Amino acid sequence: MNIFRLTGDLSHLAAIIILLLKIWKSRSCAGISGKSQILFAIVFTTRYLDLLTSFISLYNTSMKVIYIGCAYATVYLIYVKFRATYDGNHDSFRVEFLIVPVGGLAVLINHDFALLEILWTFSIYLESVAILPQLFMISKTGEAETITTHYLFCLGLYRALYLFNWIWRFYFEGFFDMIAIVAGLVQTVLYCDFFYLYVTKVLKGKKLSLPA
Repeated sequence: MNIFRLTGDLSHLAAIIILLLKIWKSRSCAGISGKSQILFAIVFTTRYLDLLTSFISLYNTSMKVIYIGCAYATVYLIYVKFRATYDGNHDSFRVEFLIVPVGGLAVLINHDFALLEILWTFSIYLESVAILPQLFMISKTGEAETITTHYLFCLGLYRALYLFNWIWRFYFEGFFDMIAIVAGLVQTVLYCDFFYLYVTKVLKGKKLSLPA
């Protein structure tokens, strides 16, 4: 554990809490991509199957359970509890164009050709692009609520901090995971435009919109 890993985890947790509070307090999931949330639920489910086979630490296990539980709670709120407020017309990204190629890539490029390892690799690849339906939705509507942008910022910050975590581990532990690093870079790049708009608009009290 290092400071970048810890702050990355806390940023990720903050993003999840912000999203859940946003939906629950407003009693609405308007502006939230249900498809992105389904992808994140798939990510956590396939990544943390090792909960059934190994124990690393109480912190590790607790965070995994929280991520999985919150992911499915979010999906429930969007598609069941507040379904009437869900904007399916704008949440139209074809997620099969992400899942199928990512699944194929995970089978072809992994650390070990074993089921749990392939599923873990699949989750790493899928997480790198899981936010695309949300960004696509914002580009279609032309704007995003401020609270939604805070959620996205924390999510992007988590990924960026994890890149520093990999750098730290390489220099101080000799650990290097090419799959995780490349996927993390892809994910961080996807957030670059958003980070720029967040700093130049949201932090100045303006509404955020993405280029169509």
